[in-house]
Amino acid sequence: MMLAGFIFLLLVTGGSTSNYTEQHELPGDHQMFNYSFEESGSTSNYTATLQPELQENSNQSLKNVSGESSKGNCTYRDILRHLNLKEGNENSMTQPGGDKSPTTVYLELLLYAILDVNEKDQKFLSYIWIDMYWKDDNISWNRDEFCGIKEIHLPAEKVWKPDLTIEEMTEKDKALPSPYLLIKSNGMIIRRDDMLVVSTCTMEVYSFPFDYQSCTLSLKSIIHSDRHIMLEAGAESELTTMWSKEMMRTQSEWLFIDMKIDNKTADNFGINQSMLVYTINMKRRSALYVANFLVPILFFFCLDLASFLISDSGGEKLGFKVTVLLAVTVMQLLLNEILPSSSERIPLIAVYCIGMFGLMMLSLMETILVMHLMEKDSKDQSLSEDCGDKPGKVSFHNCCRDVKKLTPFCHIGDVFSGETPSGLLPVAKEDSSRHLTEESHASDELSEAVKALTLLLSNREEERMPGYWTRVAKTINKVFFIFYVIAASMFLLCLFFIW
Repeated sequence: MMLAGFIFLLLVTGGSTSNYTEQHELPGDHQMFNYSFEESGSTSNYTATLQPELQENSNQSLKNVSGESSKGNCTYRDILRHLNLKEGNENSMTQPGGDKSPTTVYLELLLYAILDVNEKDQKFLSYIWIDMYWKDDNISWNRDEFCGIKEIHLPAEKVWKPDLTIEEMTEKDKALPSPYLLIKSNGMIIRRDDMLVVSTCTMEVYSFPFDYQSCTLSLKSIIHSDRHIMLEAGAESELTTMWSKEMMRTQSEWLFIDMKIDNKTADNFGINQSMLVYTINMKRRSALYVANFLVPILFFFCLDLASFLISDSGGEKLGFKVTVLLAVTVMQLLLNEILPSSSERIPLIAVYCIGMFGLMMLSLMETILVMHLMEKDSKDQSLSEDCGDKPGKVSFHNCCRDVKKLTPFCHIGDVFSGETPSGLLPVAKEDSSRHLTEESHASDELSEAVKALTLLLSNREEERMPGYWTRVAKTINKVFFIFYVIAASMFLLCLFFIW
C-alpha cells in the first residue's frame, strides 16, 4: 500500500517537472503559442489575457507588409502613368464632353491693380488674376489606390485647355502664362494666370474731374461656340469685389468701387458664344484737379473783380485785365491736353473755362469803352478851354478855325470885344466916304459873326458841360459791375448744382 502511494507521488512530481522544463526552453511568443495549443484548463485562461498584445503586434506586421506591397503606387509618377498623359493622347487633344454636353468653365477674375486710365486715348490699363477651372472625367483616379494623393501639378501643355480671350484687349499680354495646371483626383482642372491687360474703354468725361468711369472686360472663347464651351462665374459680384479690394495694390488716381458680373450669349460673326462680362466701376480722385485747376481760375476771376477798383484814367487797368485773360487762356491749353477730342458732349470743366473767359472778355471790353469815353471827354474839355477860357487873339483864331464854315470874316484880323479894328481907321481917313460906308458895313457883319460864334460856343457849353462823358463812364462802370457779379454768381451756381 505504501509502495503504491510512493510510485503515484513519484509520477505526479516527475510530470510537473518535465512541463516546467519545457516552458523555459521556448522563448518569447513561441512559448506562448505552444503553451496555448498544448495545454488546457488554467493554462488557456492565461493565454487569453495576453491575446490583445498578440493581436496588436500581428496587425502592425500586416501593415508593414501591406505598405511594402503598395509602395509602388505612392508617387506622382504612378498617377501620371495611370492617366497615360503622353504626347498625342486623346486627353491632351480633345476637350471633355461633347456636342450635346458642353464643357462648363468657371471663371473668377480679380482686379490686382489699376495702373492707368488714359482719357485722351480711351485706354484702360489693369493688372488682373484669372482663375479658371473645369472638370474632365477622363483625367481622374481613386485616391485610396494611390496612398491618398488627391492632387498633382502637371505642365499646361499635357491636357486640353479652353482658348479664352478678352474682347477689349488691344495689345498682346506681355506676362508669361502659368506653365502648370492643378489636377485633382475627381477630374477638376484648375488654372491660374496673371495678365497685364491694355484694353479699350469708352469714357464719358462730361463731369470731369468729378466723373465715374465703367470699363468692361469680356471673356469668351476664340473659336468655340456655346454648344462646346459654357462660361459661368465662379463667385458672386459681392465676393469678387471684396477679394479685389483686399488684394488691390495700386489704384493710381482712381478709387475702385465695385465689380459687376454679367453672363450673356453674343453673336460673333454668326457664331453664338458664351461670354462673361466683368464691369469695373471706379471714381476719380478729384482733389488734385480742384487744387491745381479749378481754384486758380477762380482766383483769376477774383483778381478781375478787384481790377474794378483801379482807376480808368491810366492804362494800368487795361494791361492788368489783359494779363489775367492770358492766364486763363494758358489753363485752357492745359485742359486741351487732358480731355479727349471725341467726346459727344462738351465737358463741364470746358464750359467753366469758357464761361470765365467770356466774363473776363466782357470786362475787358467794358474797360476799353470807359477809357474811350473818358478820353473823348478830355478832348471836349480842351476845346472848351481854348475857345472860352483863354483870352487873346490866339484863342480867337482857334475858335475861327473850329467854326470857319460859319463865317468868312475870320481872316480879317484880330478882334477884341468892345474895340474897333485898328486897320480900318487909316483906310477911313484916306478913302472917300463911300469906302468908309463899305467898311462900316463889313464891321457890322463881322460883329454879327462874332455874336453867332459866341452863341454857338455857349450852346455847346450848355449842352456838354465839362466832365459829361466822365460821368457817363462812371455810370456804365457801376451798372456793369453789378451785372458782372450777378451773371458770374448765377453761372457758378448752375455749374455747382450740375456737377
